[in-house]
Amino acid sequence: MTYVIGVDTSTTATKALVIDDAGSVLGVGASSYDYDIPRPTWSEQDPGLWWTATVAAIREAMERAGVDSGFVDGIGMTGQMHGSVLLDGEGEVVRPALLWNDQRTSAECDEIRERVGRELLISTTGNDAITGFTSPKLLWVRNHEPANWARVRTVLLPKDYVRFRLTDDAAVDVAGGSGTGLFDLADRTWSKPILEALELDVELFPQPFEGPEVTGRLTGEAAEATGLTAGTPVFAGGGDQSANAVGVGATRSGIVALSLGTSGVVFATTDGPAIDVEARVQAFCHAVPDRWHMMGVMLSAAGSLRWFRDSLAPAMDFDDLVAGASEVPAGCDGLLFLPYLSGERTPHPDALARGAFVGLTTSHDLRHMTRAVLEGVAFGLRDGLDLMTEAGVPKPESIRASGGGTRSALWRQILADVLEARIDTVTTEEGAAYGAALLASVGAGLHDTVDSAVERTVRAEPAATPGSDADPYRDAHRRYQELYPALRPIFHTGI
Repeated sequence: MTYVIGVDTSTTATKALVIDDAGSVLGVGASSYDYDIPRPTWSEQDPGLWWTATVAAIREAMERAGVDSGFVDGIGMTGQMHGSVLLDGEGEVVRPALLWNDQRTSAECDEIRERVGRELLISTTGNDAITGFTSPKLLWVRNHEPANWARVRTVLLPKDYVRFRLTDDAAVDVAGGSGTGLFDLADRTWSKPILEALELDVELFPQPFEGPEVTGRLTGEAAEATGLTAGTPVFAGGGDQSANAVGVGATRSGIVALSLGTSGVVFATTDGPAIDVEARVQAFCHAVPDRWHMMGVMLSAAGSLRWFRDSLAPAMDFDDLVAGASEVPAGCDGLLFLPYLSGERTPHPDALARGAFVGLTTSHDLRHMTRAVLEGVAFGLRDGLDLMTEAGVPKPESIRASGGGTRSALWRQILADVLEARIDTVTTEEGAAYGAALLASVGAGLHDTVDSAVERTVRAEPAATPGSDADPYRDAHRRYQELYPALRPIFHTGI
């Protein structure tokens, strides 16, 4: 029997899991950490936290699995996308990493559009300049911290810093690389014209690899720290959403994945680069070789429900809160919630967008407000799905859902009604880490292809089907879509 490990470096914790060649999860380890908010809308993290957490998570997973490290055939990497880890010539961190949810770079996004041209930017990278992406973060450091920028010799993504600590090799997977805003989407590598326009040296950026490819091998020092065997191969893996798609089996056209965590994502695999000319949904390389994907991203999905609970009902657990919402009819008696609590990316790439309850009356109570949050998130996900179908992605009959929010039967039913598609769940809840492990298993030769690995290991089960509430939700969604245009002037005056 042989085994592989998947490592997921997320925003608040690192998870490691051990699977066998049949895809069974034998052991899971996790270690959590926090991130810093030096100013409103800023978000930073010390990369050293990820390494410390990786060591702890791998050791815990291996202990729980009870397997010998000599039988581990590889490690697959995944994690939060778009961050910027800046290393000097000695491989030391120059400053804390700017994370995917950092919103300080609006001026740098304008600078990118001016330097490159918006049309060329979108046609090359598949995306507009977005505050969360890596490219404007690099320009921000160059513009505001020139002394730090002068020291930078290597730019990595968060999980790739962990890879660097494991192997001493700088590398990036194509899925993660295409989320920097600096990739040629069709060619699956760094865009020299974009880099030249932004005056960024291509030598700053590591070599890109496909998801199942080897990027390096475990050093003696890393092996001693993790308890693994020196020389164990480390595979490219993928950004968290691409790896999650592998983990739920969304590896080919026609299968859509939905992730309902702090953020919310609708993800559709494509056989070629598919681009929305207005860049309202994002286009990236898939972790599966020679495939791409489109993605609609909400910045506050289950995060909206957590904010609501923590702010208005901190003594209640989520199950009781949602149980009350089930007593309220679809549409919440006219109450709507706009879930743009952290700005938004899809369908409105607007860092100044804000959340709102609209339509409150004295007849509404906590139950209505809770359900309005659940419905508002579903409406936002529907916006992303509709934009992808407009760009040519087939409307799905079923959607494979994962993430903490999908544990709620009520929320799953709302999603099925609003998205007008069957909601399926899969047999493992390990998401991106599981997908990273599957990519490693392909690279290690345990499976011939990613498709065959998924076919052998991933099982989907129906969890909710569209019901009688689908019709009233169409009308409620139309009214929801009128909120942002109406409120945008207020958002942008700072009131």
